[in-house]
Amino acid sequence: MLIDLKTEKFKHSHAGQINTYLNYYKNEVMLPDDNLPIGILLCTDKGNTMVKYATAGLEKNIFVQKYMVALPSKEELEEYIRKEIN
Repeated sequence: MLIDLKTEKFKHSHAGQINTYLNYYKNEVMLPDDNLPIGILLCTDKGNTMVKYATAGLEKNIFVQKYMVALPSKEELEEYIRKEIN
């Protein structure tokens, strides 16, 4: 598993970069019995449409997700849970 932590919003160039890391790992580091590597790209924000088109045609094992730099308040968590349930 390769993890790339960005301190900014997702950019299309990030997808190409982690794809390069995965290709390097597969060709230079991976052993014959290893499973294919997974690339996880963590950004401070992401646009689902940008991620969809930026990762189209790349490795199927690339995942992009938003991370939070601070914990949300109790009220924000409750609101998030309400939205997810509905």
